[in-house]
This record gives sequence, C-alpha cells and structure tokens, in this order.
Amino acid sequence: MRGYFGIGSEGISKPMNLGAILRTAHAFEASFAFSVAAHHRATMVNLSDTAKSPAHLPLYEWDSLAEMRLPKGCTLVGVELDENAADLPSFRHPLNAAYILGPEKGDLSPQAKALCSDLVKIPTRFCVNLSVAAALVMYDRMISLGGFGPRDAPRSQPQSPPPARQWRPPNRKA
Repeated sequence: MRGYFGIGSEGISKPMNLGAILRTAHAFEASFAFSVAAHHRATMVNLSDTAKSPAHLPLYEWDSLAEMRLPKGCTLVGVELDENAADLPSFRHPLNAAYILGPEKGDLSPQAKALCSDLVKIPTRFCVNLSVAAALVMYDRMISLGGFGPRDAPRSQPQSPPPARQWRPPNRKA
C-alpha cells in the first residue's frame, strides 16, 4: 500500500481503548498513533496492547490541538457521526492522512473539526466503541487503498445490491 497514515483520538479517557487502538494500528501498519488531551494512565495501556506497539509504532501525545504537529502534506480527517460527514464506505481516503476520533461519550471539539479537511462517519444506527470505530476506519483504508482486486462473486445465488442508506441523527440513548 502506498502513502502513510496515523490514527488517534481527542480526549480519550479509557486506557483499554487507547491500547486497543495502538494494537490495531500496529496490525494495520499505521505509521504513527497519537492522542490529544488524553486522560489515561500509561501503565494500563499495556494491559490491552499485548503486541507492545509503542516499540514498533510512534505514539505522539499532545496536551492540546495547538501542540499537534502532523507531517507536511498529511491530511487530517475527522471521524464523527455528523450529518455533514461523508459515509466511510464512499469516502476516498487521502494518500497521506491522520484520522482523529472524538472521546468516548462525546464528539470531536469544534476546534478539532475546524482543523479537519474532511469528516467521515461510519454508517451505524448509533455510536460504536472508540477502538472499534478506529479499527473500521483502518480496515476501510486498507481495502480501498491496499491494491485488492474486486471481490469474488458469491457461490450462492446472486443478490441484488442493498438499498441506499440514508443518514439519521445518532441515537444518543443507546
């Protein structure tokens, strides 16, 4: 796969989520991971990151968005359930990108959204776990930019394509 990417979160509070993001980023060969204004105890991150990812994957920890420094030419993409966001399955990933997700039980700050060149959403009925969302974004990037050919036709009966999905506001009570 050409290009590079990094993934991180603004205001992440659960060390197990950060550890899962690091492990998954390492598995998907991310170039770096990051956190902005994180609230976690670093020793607990290792409990969910059995791959010891920080030894293989740079982790940048910034106290604020103002401190965040991305490589030159790196496009910041926000991942957010937002009516103005593009659906992830139809999004064309930038060759060089950093994906930023909001905190658990919250949204990206208006300041973070303003820094993003694009916003994408995972077309689900409600928010999924932060580390699951990060994994879905990395998987989508891999299948869209990874040089995979078209999918094989199913061996069972051909199926008609599913109906187009329409965006609905997230169910915040779930």
